[in-house]
Amino acid sequence: MADGTESESRKLLGRLREAMASDDAGQARLDKITHLIADSMGTEVCSIYLFRDSETLELCATEGLQPESVHQTRLRMGEGLVGRVAKYSKVINTPDAPSAKGFRYMPETGEERFSSFLGIPVQRLGEKLGVLVVQSRDAREFSADEVYALEVVAMVVAEMTELGAFVGEGAALSPLHQQSVLLRGGTGQEGAAEGHVWLHEPRVVVTNPIADDPHRELERLNEAVEELRVGVDKMLEMSQNGDKEQLQVLEAYRMFANSKGWMRRMEEDIARGLSAEAAVEKEQSQARARMEQVNDAYLRERLADLDDLSNRLLRILTGQGSNSGAELPADPILVARNIGPGELLEYGRSLKGIVLEEGSVGSHAAIVARALAIPLVVHTARITTEALNGDHIMVDGDQGIVHLRPDDTVVTAFRDKIAMQADAQERYASIRDRKTVTLDGKELSLVMNAGLMADLPSLDSSGAEGVGLFRTELQFLVRNQMPKRSELVSLYGRVLDAAHGKRVVFRTLDIGSDKVLPYMKPTDEPNPALGWRAIRVGLDKPGVMRMQLQALIRAANGRPLTIMFPFVAQAEEYHMARAEVDKTIERERKLGHVLPETLEVGAMLETPSLAFAPQKFFDDVGFLSVGGNDLKQFFFAADRENERVRRRYDTLNVSFLSLIERIVERCAISGTPLSFCGEDAGRPIEALCLAAMGIRTLSMRPASIGPVKSLLLRSNLDELRKIISDARHRGEQSVRPAVMAWLKQQS
Repeated sequence: MADGTESESRKLLGRLREAMASDDAGQARLDKITHLIADSMGTEVCSIYLFRDSETLELCATEGLQPESVHQTRLRMGEGLVGRVAKYSKVINTPDAPSAKGFRYMPETGEERFSSFLGIPVQRLGEKLGVLVVQSRDAREFSADEVYALEVVAMVVAEMTELGAFVGEGAALSPLHQQSVLLRGGTGQEGAAEGHVWLHEPRVVVTNPIADDPHRELERLNEAVEELRVGVDKMLEMSQNGDKEQLQVLEAYRMFANSKGWMRRMEEDIARGLSAEAAVEKEQSQARARMEQVNDAYLRERLADLDDLSNRLLRILTGQGSNSGAELPADPILVARNIGPGELLEYGRSLKGIVLEEGSVGSHAAIVARALAIPLVVHTARITTEALNGDHIMVDGDQGIVHLRPDDTVVTAFRDKIAMQADAQERYASIRDRKTVTLDGKELSLVMNAGLMADLPSLDSSGAEGVGLFRTELQFLVRNQMPKRSELVSLYGRVLDAAHGKRVVFRTLDIGSDKVLPYMKPTDEPNPALGWRAIRVGLDKPGVMRMQLQALIRAANGRPLTIMFPFVAQAEEYHMARAEVDKTIERERKLGHVLPETLEVGAMLETPSLAFAPQKFFDDVGFLSVGGNDLKQFFFAADRENERVRRRYDTLNVSFLSLIERIVERCAISGTPLSFCGEDAGRPIEALCLAAMGIRTLSMRPASIGPVKSLLLRSNLDELRKIISDARHRGEQSVRPAVMAWLKQQS
């Protein structure tokens, strides 16, 4: 492309099409392509580097460098100019490569003769595939036309790589989506599952990256964009009475759909020889690459909007809608970038597991996954680009690990783990109806957490003595408008019916932080976990609180009722909320509604401040439940969403256990019932130590009750309390080593 004309660009893509259609082996195709590009660009060198693993690039074909360096020259991500192009997904265009930042001399290639360097990332929808390079002896900077043309060629190389056009010997030429891959993420919900991939948004496959007739491709693009614009306008019309945030997103969609710059770039790509689909995907890939580099949350959201809009346009062009025709497998493991609670509930218990590329341990999806007891792994980078529908997949929610297309060794080990868990569950079934009494005669109550009607059958099957926490926010999160009071009355009534007289603790609306209602105006807070949330929202929006209290009272219909307020940080907040309960009870009495037989009103202790409230608060509150997840993150100043710090702080740290001990003592003085609710309540070692510190009620997910009860039945809490005390006196930071040594002696 020495003259940079569009006809030359199309001519090169036509020659590439011939190379792609040939029966040559993968290596021969690569060699032919590098020759074609060097010849068309008028350069002495063209090289293609592909990833052999996630961190290593390998020279796979070259025209102009030493032939013996092929498959021998390797670079780490970020190493040399080629590594920097790959790492930052940015073009490097320099007339003097040896003086450019990051240059690394590789003598085996013989590239010291070449001064000019142009490197283009080869990528597809955020998936880094390699780097395309041209070099020349002349010290010159490549023109904008030449850079643009090579970007178009890189797009086609990416599509050819995706379609398996370069399969050959060695890791760098191994077929995509066929290798065994281990991916690490974060634990969203514990448990292990084996099944087959079901993509929430199936990948759009572009099989025709090069245009036969550019004029027809332009017509197809214009027709598809017009259909897209009409669709966005219809969505806007239907959402005029919806929430402002949704309207803002749709307005952003309309802005992008009508963007002249976006349209012009795609038209130019088609003029250069790309098909309409490939032109859309090229723009989408570049938007995703920019997303990786942008720190500004607003700009990232807008780029994500453009990414979503591009997906819609691709589905129109290819006819590959969200319904791809594939059948949901019998053992589906859902794979998605992210997913809302409503969409997840539509899948329901049919799912064996969930793997999200984004998500978080406190997200709505995680809450639903816990309610459905489905293993969930979050922050799993590259899962949506690596996985294909129907791929064999194994999900280890305990370790936050995903095995995609696992080999036989992994399959055997994983199935052994699942079998051991199944054997353990059978053993736990034998103790399901036994009271939880330790060897030294301490009786504990093990209750379960819930948030959906689907949870309630676990009351009997798990042996739980009641529901220690019923999350009421799920019914608010899964819909686009505030639920009606009558709907809540019906739901809460069915929950009490299903409990068959066992105690159910209803936690009032816990929103804010990571749980934002789609129909509430979002708040721009720098640290939402410490912001306007839970009881603070309830006291500032008393109408919502009163509506929920009325629904709970009417649902009780003369039965016992237990209400708990979340995130109480100081005594005054509890007293104000309790006053609202009293007012609502009086109002219901005047209206002639049946009042609860008994009424308990308590609070969640999730901030260290409440542990130091006046003793009168402990006298006044009906009961307390330690919200372990939030209390621990605030106590250690360690965000539980942040993988860098959340695992550094141990529940069995002596400081945290001392705080628990203080809370137990203060409740004992007032005779205030106390429980512990959270992930640690369901971990046998942590639960045992909490019991040794004096907590007698533990609230956890149903599947954890068996393991926790089994260990408690075999333990002496007085002995363990002495082990903990001795470790503290020795000045140890955590009592875990001492506790584990003691447990080993007991077995």
